[in-house]
Amino acid sequence: MVKIKAAVLILALMLVAGRAGAATLRIACGSAGVDQDICRVSANVWAEKTGNQIEFVNMPNDASETLTLYRQLLNSGSDQIDVMQIDAVWPGIFANQLIDLRPYSKGQEHQSFPSLVANDTVNGRLVAMPWFIDTGLLFYRKDLLEKYHLNVPTTWDELDAYASRIQRAERASGNEKMWGFVWQGRAYEGLSCDALEWISSYNGGDVIDDRGQVTVDNPAAARALDLAAKWVGSITPRAVLNYGEEDARGVFQAGNAVFMRNWPYVWSIANRSDSPVRGRVGIASLPKGGADGKSVGALGGWQLAVSRYSRNPKLAANLVMYLTSAEVQRKRAIQASFNPTIPSLYSDKGVRQANPYMVSLLPTLNAAVARPSAVTGSEYSEVSAQFWNAAHEVLAGHDHAANALAKLSVSLKRLAPNGVWQ
Repeated sequence: MVKIKAAVLILALMLVAGRAGAATLRIACGSAGVDQDICRVSANVWAEKTGNQIEFVNMPNDASETLTLYRQLLNSGSDQIDVMQIDAVWPGIFANQLIDLRPYSKGQEHQSFPSLVANDTVNGRLVAMPWFIDTGLLFYRKDLLEKYHLNVPTTWDELDAYASRIQRAERASGNEKMWGFVWQGRAYEGLSCDALEWISSYNGGDVIDDRGQVTVDNPAAARALDLAAKWVGSITPRAVLNYGEEDARGVFQAGNAVFMRNWPYVWSIANRSDSPVRGRVGIASLPKGGADGKSVGALGGWQLAVSRYSRNPKLAANLVMYLTSAEVQRKRAIQASFNPTIPSLYSDKGVRQANPYMVSLLPTLNAAVARPSAVTGSEYSEVSAQFWNAAHEVLAGHDHAANALAKLSVSLKRLAPNGVWQ
């Protein structure tokens, strides 16, 4: 099915190739929705300024499908996409198929969070530019916490207790659909993020450390996954095992969940004029794993990169620099709550008025935990798939965390060269 999609995509792109006149750049930026809409507006402004043309390539909503399509196009040496929006964990996967942007950046990358620039630099080459940054956050119903005289939970145990109390009381009051906590539990990349946050919050490590050592098999990591498994069917619907970001948002925004783990983009959508929870949503850092734990959000976000097979690499790089500029990032933050990768924008008056919570996000963004993509490089997709499948087995009640993580550790060491990632 994916091969058919790729073939159709390439055919569609070939039909627009060769248009006479100004240079035409083809950009894949976001799937359907506000992400794509605001990208189109900004890219078209660049086109008008430079006298060139833009063709927009629609990509799947699912990041895994997008990754597969990119791989097929780049592995075939296709020149049918010039500028690509890539996930934070993909620079290592595609490094050899992307151009080095440093000769074209004029130092613009130094405006962004250093951790993001480091993430986008592979073997000394700046293969992508940070576009917007994400981290996992706790969304909560302000009105319900006030109603039951509860504070924002600071530990997972508190969240469990508060969610259970409010869920029980709200159901007794007539809302039988109310759940305490929703998140991303489907076997996909989103679960890797959630599970990494739980494990790291309990000081259970980062699955694979930056020295290449597999560290996931430890009691703290097992404790974290066992706790999450207890939520399923209790404060969390069993359907969460098939939830992605939008599934969780749908339940929360319909007014049927007290707490939700999701990415910052939800803020602007939850506060639209037609949202049932408009004005009743709060945002906080994710809870700690107990008194000795820490609050951790997974480092996410998207970058812009230029294919090495582009016929107009210099022009494509110019487009990337415009789209990742402070000017455009400011507009994206104000209009659609995309978190800028440029720290100075968090003190911008317009950004702060549109997104009051963003200022408080800075410590969370600085402390965000990266998935082990840099150290595993081109094998990251397999590493993550093994991790999310192990976590899903525990959440579904098919395995105990200690056993699942022990098996995962053995498998990851077998996958690594000489048992250690370099």
